[in-house]
Amino acid sequence: MESCKTVTTPLVTGEKYQKEDGSQKVDGSMYRSLIGSLLYLTATRPDIMFATCLLSRFMQSPSQVHYAAAKRILRYLRGTKDFGIWYKSTNDAKLVGYTDSDWAGSVDDMKSTSGYTFSLGSGIFSWASKKQATVAQSSTEAEYIAAAATSNQAIWLRRILEDIGEKQEEPTTIYCDNKSAIAITKNPVQHSRTKHIDIKYHSLREAILQRRD
Repeated sequence: MESCKTVTTPLVTGEKYQKEDGSQKVDGSMYRSLIGSLLYLTATRPDIMFATCLLSRFMQSPSQVHYAAAKRILRYLRGTKDFGIWYKSTNDAKLVGYTDSDWAGSVDDMKSTSGYTFSLGSGIFSWASKKQATVAQSSTEAEYIAAAATSNQAIWLRRILEDIGEKQEEPTTIYCDNKSAIAITKNPVQHSRTKHIDIKYHSLREAILQRRD
């Protein structure tokens, strides 16, 4: 891979991956080793987090398609080896979160994937990508579940920051690009669109209403 052609994105845009794609199976140990190495790199490369976590779902029985996608991440890394996260010194480090979700992105079980990042005055320092535990019935529900996970992480980060003397005096802003999901977080009343959503995700509403740490 040292002389491979570089690419500008970790994954092919719009490409869907599934367990049984009709292509030939590859050596599982080799694939798992590659994915394990990529997962290690996600500690400092949030730009490959989604792609790596997606491909890690196929470690039990990887195919040529999965292996080619994993090698594409290596090609992307080769072309972006000078990329980094810039952190600057500041006296007013404000915690800010960003949340997003695909909807029914998993072909095998139609579950969605949540993702979030957090910055503190400059570069991001906390990020994650994880498949949701339940099937979301709409893009709004998928975004709402992702926002709830982001809210939980924000609460934990605020406590850590307070422990090290960097208490956040103001509520933490979390940016979400789904207006319907935002509307649900501000409305504590149960109605037909939200009554089926697991209670644990409604902690997001409580956090907003109480402005708690």
